[in-house]
Amino acid sequence: MSEAEEESEDSIPSDSSEEDDELRWQKIAKGPDVPSEYWHIQKLIKYMKAGNQTATIVSLCCLKDHDLTTEINQSAIRDIGGLEVLVNLLETNDLKCKLGSLSVLSEISQNADIRRGITDLGAIPILVIILSDQARDLQILAAETIANIGKIHKARRGVRKCNGIPKVVDLLDVSKHVLTTPINILSPEDKKEVHVAKAGAKALWSISQSKKNRDAMRKAGCVRLLARLLKSVHGDVVVPIMGTLQQCASENEYQLAVQTEGMVTDIVQHLTDDNKELKKLCASAIFKCAQDSITRDLVRQHGGLDPLVKLAKDVSIWDDKPLLAAVTGAIWKCAMSAENVHRLDELNTVETLVSLLSDENEEVLTNTVGGLAECAKFPENRTEIRTSGGIPKLIMLLNGNCGPMLENVCRVLGECAHEMESMEIIDMLDGVRLIWSQLKHPSPAVQANAAWALCPCIQNARDPGEMVRSFVGGLELILSLLKSTDPSVLACVCAALAKIAQDKENLAIITDYGVVPMLAQLVVMEEDILKEHLAEAIAHCCAWGVNCHEFGCLGAITPLVNYMNSKDKKVHRATAYALHQLSADPFNCITMHQSGVVSFLLETIGSSDEKLQEASAGCLSNIRKFALAAKNNYKQC
Repeated sequence: MSEAEEESEDSIPSDSSEEDDELRWQKIAKGPDVPSEYWHIQKLIKYMKAGNQTATIVSLCCLKDHDLTTEINQSAIRDIGGLEVLVNLLETNDLKCKLGSLSVLSEISQNADIRRGITDLGAIPILVIILSDQARDLQILAAETIANIGKIHKARRGVRKCNGIPKVVDLLDVSKHVLTTPINILSPEDKKEVHVAKAGAKALWSISQSKKNRDAMRKAGCVRLLARLLKSVHGDVVVPIMGTLQQCASENEYQLAVQTEGMVTDIVQHLTDDNKELKKLCASAIFKCAQDSITRDLVRQHGGLDPLVKLAKDVSIWDDKPLLAAVTGAIWKCAMSAENVHRLDELNTVETLVSLLSDENEEVLTNTVGGLAECAKFPENRTEIRTSGGIPKLIMLLNGNCGPMLENVCRVLGECAHEMESMEIIDMLDGVRLIWSQLKHPSPAVQANAAWALCPCIQNARDPGEMVRSFVGGLELILSLLKSTDPSVLACVCAALAKIAQDKENLAIITDYGVVPMLAQLVVMEEDILKEHLAEAIAHCCAWGVNCHEFGCLGAITPLVNYMNSKDKKVHRATAYALHQLSADPFNCITMHQSGVVSFLLETIGSSDEKLQEASAGCLSNIRKFALAAKNNYKQC
């Protein structure tokens, strides 16, 4: 190549008149307020379009001198078609061009619009190929770019379709020495390895938002690597790894892996880290994984409850709502185990949770009240909630609209209502009416928990019958829920109706509203929890007028007899009680006998449960009494 040719190739080409016109018209369109930097960036892109290899490298270097994180500079690149140029450069064989292009893309891809543009230009397959490149710098930049563009659905799917997930997972496979040695004493090559793992972890965190991707990650062997990297001394590696883990922790397979790979120890250890982001991710992972009882026990055994409660008590983090929500959520799920509640009581957790009821964040409130609901299953904690001033705060929350929060508020008030002193406060503050009003809520879970909470409220009220009748339209409202298709709603409503029907006047009213055919219609349902409370409601409804006979006429007897095939002892007791009440009608006794009830009752009469014994014996007695009466009548004839 001659000197003239070489000089021509290395020089930046001059502007053509056509390109000058393009920039001039863009300036007119953009207006006078656009900074000069915008036009300078566009000129650099223009040189990259028209220039040779050296000009392109020089332009990329100049481009990097600008702040590419600002929106106006990103717009400058996008407006002149710079994304196409940068993506095309990824397919060149020149290492410097690739590095320059990737370094720009990794920065500007933080913009949502640019992420979509890069994806639409087909950059995903190219980036996936670069992940396998020998050059560490290219791997790092490609993974960081994927981490950014992986925030959109199309890009996440693209990485999976291009078989990129195993390649991202491979980036995490670094030596134990590199992970456990402080960064300042590592060799330059080992430092690069740390940066590769960090970039790969970021990419994995981003693409793990997709369930299909999480399955592919697990099949690619990421679980073992996640467990290993959690032990790293490098915080900037641990944070994205923890982020990935908490993202995956909603899957049963990953929850099992957290147990089997011994990750709970590391998660608990990182709860005491100075990094708030890491604390939040650890608490969030516990929140999701502690749904499993084994994980809950492991958190306690490794001392995880103490730092969680310490964080909840730390007033300095109360303004950090995502962190506070994660911490209260972890406490809530851990409190589902009785042993954990005992430890939480030692740490005065109930008082702390009550103090958080004044928070305005719905997620924090939902988790806080959920934790109180679990703790309130123990009588001493109901007293603590009352003496800490929690009941007025909980009743105030019933005026909110957040479904998950209302579910938990109904639960905790229902538990508190078992204590007479708490019930008096609930009644005095109009809490029962507010709970009853939640039956109108569109969420079946809220309806179910509200109906369930009404049971102890009705049972422990000073005048249960009068209190129920005082709610205008209350009985019609609760009966309307018997048309629900949700088994939990039906079961809880039946449980409430069993309490309501114990007052004769209320029983007469609901009978007039057609409670008998409604209940009889439900006897074919298969769920054990519904069977128990439905049988109980039927038993109490038999105490009015011809209800007992009507149940028989509506065909409720034979399905009820079949309830005795259940393996649940509670169903046996409730069913025997219902059959005993129904056996007061001779017609029902005949149907029971024909349905084979005697063999069941002969078995349950020997039960250690006294109530089951009594109900079974009473039913057999009635059947025998009517059988003897029928026999005597036959002889007289």
